[in-house]
Amino acid sequence: MSHLYTVENADLIFFKRKTALSWGNLSSHASKLEDVGYIKINKVFRGKKPATVLEITDLGRKAFDRYKKFIMNVFQE
Repeated sequence: MSHLYTVENADLIFFKRKTALSWGNLSSHASKLEDVGYIKINKVFRGKKPATVLEITDLGRKAFDRYKKFIMNVFQE
């Protein structure tokens, strides 16, 4: 979520490079985030090549903002 929060949308190759997760783990995490409404998974074509693009939703952005505030409060105590 932190990578997606800063770029708003990116393809799976970007997240694979940033996280070093396996394709299976990346797909699993993305599906769970989509299930709760934090991201949208879009299948697109770039030229003739298919690509999967993840996009943060307003709900996802709000949830991440709450998470950041919580973490900041934990470390300030």
